[in-house]
Amino acid sequence: MTTADPFHALLTQPRCSLGVFVPAGLHPVSAERRHLDQLAQAGADLFEVGLATEDAVLDGPVIQSAYHRALRRGNVLDAAVRAVEHAAGLRPTVVMTYWEPVRRHGPEHLARLFADAGAAGVMAVDLPAHHAARWHDTAREAGLRTPRLIPRTTPDTSLPAAVADASGWLYAPASTAHTGYRGPLDLPALGHFTQRLRAVSPLPVVSGVGISTPALAARVAPVVNGVVTGTPVVRALATAPDRAAEVTAAFAQALHTPTSTETRA
Repeated sequence: MTTADPFHALLTQPRCSLGVFVPAGLHPVSAERRHLDQLAQAGADLFEVGLATEDAVLDGPVIQSAYHRALRRGNVLDAAVRAVEHAAGLRPTVVMTYWEPVRRHGPEHLARLFADAGAAGVMAVDLPAHHAARWHDTAREAGLRTPRLIPRTTPDTSLPAAVADASGWLYAPASTAHTGYRGPLDLPALGHFTQRLRAVSPLPVVSGVGISTPALAARVAPVVNGVVTGTPVVRALATAPDRAAEVTAAFAQALHTPTSTETRA
């Protein structure tokens, strides 16, 4: 079993890291690998590879559409494994999934499959509380980290239990809306939430959902260890793939300027 945390050094460095979400199976294998290469070169520090599912209830229309397109291409689990194999050779990589595919394919099988492909972790974004202990044990035995999405509405009394078995990082959504939200962000509320998380866990805090522009990413960066961009990159991959690297580079530049790190909590 792997004992070193591949995310620790990345997410505890002075500057804020950039995670880039890519839905697996959106394009043929050769094109997808080329896109991953370009995103890594453009400034992605880590990859989140999405396993397509029919009911991505926490995602907005752009990512849902990408998932449906991948589902029409078929063999989405194989596509995710191939994407992870390539992405993991470029940057630390975590698989983003919903619980339904984990349940359907079997937690032990899925954990071993992605661990063998080189994934450093798997995050089930809607992990049911009554399955959490088994899933975390299964993933740990396979050598995988299990980042945990913690809703901002989680009361203080429930936070210790919510983060207890998480590893790798804690995911604090910047917005309470679906992915792809383009409205304003309540940055003081996000800052307060990250303080609450840090009071109960030593894990780095990563934020995504609603960080729709590089300017917003720069404003979020001081209060978290990593920012994830999803919908802006997925929109480019779906409509004008060659622009995805340009979008990634803009987010990377926004995060890696001194003003994005000088007041980090």
